[in-house]
Amino acid sequence: MDLGAFSVSLSVKDIYKSFEFYSKLGYQVIGGDIKQNWVILKNGISVIGLFQGMFEKNILTFNPGWNQDGKDVSQFTDIRDIQNKLLNEGITINEKVSESTNGPAYFSLEDPDGNQILFDQHR
Repeated sequence: MDLGAFSVSLSVKDIYKSFEFYSKLGYQVIGGDIKQNWVILKNGISVIGLFQGMFEKNILTFNPGWNQDGKDVSQFTDIRDIQNKLLNEGITINEKVSESTNGPAYFSLEDPDGNQILFDQHR
């Protein structure tokens, strides 16, 4: 099962300080708008999102349909198929995708330690 592109979404207190810090580590902007309190950064294949005031905890994020460059891939596992596979494995889904939809959607869950995981399909 291909989960898509992986990134870590960080809940930050001061997006400008965080941006400066990660820039010094070699991360460069590939998306977002720092003036809107969110920015997506990349260094090699590592992608992180900085988000100020949007959520409480850090989130592990998977984007079905995208590669690590945020580009569409021709074939991918639809988010509803991923959700069904996880449900069949006995994993509890906190926010579910409706089976009657197609295209963009998201669902979320937590791992056994309470870490938040978001599956977010944009197409």
